[in-house]
Amino acid sequence: MSVALSQFARTLSVETAFTVLAVAKQLKAQGKDVVELEIGDSPFDTTASAKSAGVLAIEDNQSHYCPSPGIPEFRAAAARFVSDEFNIPASAENIVAGPGAKVFEQFFCEAFLDPGDGVLVFSPFFPTYIPNIERRGARAVLTPLRQSNGFRPEAEAIERFLADDPQPKAIFLNSPHNPTGGVTTEADLQAIADVVRGQEIAVFSDEPYCHMVWEGRHHSLLEQAGMMDQCVAAYTFSKSYSMSGWRLGFAVASESTADAIGKMINTSLSCTPPLVQLAGAAALSRDHEERDRVMANFREKVVLLTEGLNAIEGIHSLDPTATFYVFPNVAGICNRLEITSHGLALYLLEGADDDFGVACLGGECFGDAGAGFLRFSCAEPNERLQQALDFLPEAIGRTDRVAAFLESRPEFRLEMPYDTGE
Repeated sequence: MSVALSQFARTLSVETAFTVLAVAKQLKAQGKDVVELEIGDSPFDTTASAKSAGVLAIEDNQSHYCPSPGIPEFRAAAARFVSDEFNIPASAENIVAGPGAKVFEQFFCEAFLDPGDGVLVFSPFFPTYIPNIERRGARAVLTPLRQSNGFRPEAEAIERFLADDPQPKAIFLNSPHNPTGGVTTEADLQAIADVVRGQEIAVFSDEPYCHMVWEGRHHSLLEQAGMMDQCVAAYTFSKSYSMSGWRLGFAVASESTADAIGKMINTSLSCTPPLVQLAGAAALSRDHEERDRVMANFREKVVLLTEGLNAIEGIHSLDPTATFYVFPNVAGICNRLEITSHGLALYLLEGADDDFGVACLGGECFGDAGAGFLRFSCAEPNERLQQALDFLPEAIGRTDRVAAFLESRPEFRLEMPYDTGE
């Protein structure tokens, strides 16, 4: 007899993008042509200096253990990077290396949360926030982001959380925002800092898309006075330098918090591979121009997809402000077809055509506030994006196939119409 899993393990939720990715790959293996817009991966090559430095590190046998917080060269390079580009007053002692940005969600929660603590999460949200909060026995307190406000978090929501929650302890911020593409402005961050400064509140600032701001530049809460004492900001090389498979990121925090996170890495991961850190340090130091060219290519994709989606009747997306996602409102279409938004996403992949499909995600994969929306990634060549755009109105118009899909997948039948804001 197998030993029973814990309650946490039995109820653990996962990032749906990888689930849909698996379905898309299976359909492609069976011969179906699928445009994959479900996963947030870069379609471009790793930047040149990162690749060459990684190869050199392997040849130099940089393949042994290293200090848990990161090698000195990497920590110094990351500190210079956030200081020069984002005006964050960081030194090497404020930096901790890790395998991507996601792992720092867990370490942040371990550093600050006790059972019963309340954590404010703006919804829609990146889906791994909740399980990391629940891993500590803490409570996620959800507050919605609104398309009418550009999906920007409001300081008033934080004030309400601090006033109303019986045990407020932390806030999760994400800007540029996945899945909506919203940007928290410098003024927003100043207002948020003014609310939390000096309070017994920690903030996790998730910033993987820091180079995908299409108007102006990225701003971090850590720029605001005093926030280094209350904030952990997480960065990754996956988007800016197309290094998702290298698994490299870093956190910026106060020296005491960075030291605590370093101990967590020591007791779980041991360290982040030094050869990967050397590749990342080279990217930060020498690949600015190549990175910015790639970001311009991403912006072109976002504009193409946004304009194409807005040309389809019943679909409304905001003008692109950041990230390589487009998050259109499809509530009217869902209401007419009596299908949930994630049901619509899976219909486009599985049921709309026998030979062709488009993989995307329903907004409810990112929390209830995302219901009635779809998330499209731009991680395909432009001609493939156009193929997807040409297919969507045809697929939506095949009402007989929608009915057949719902007959076979009744769990995606929409029971109550979505609020269209009209």
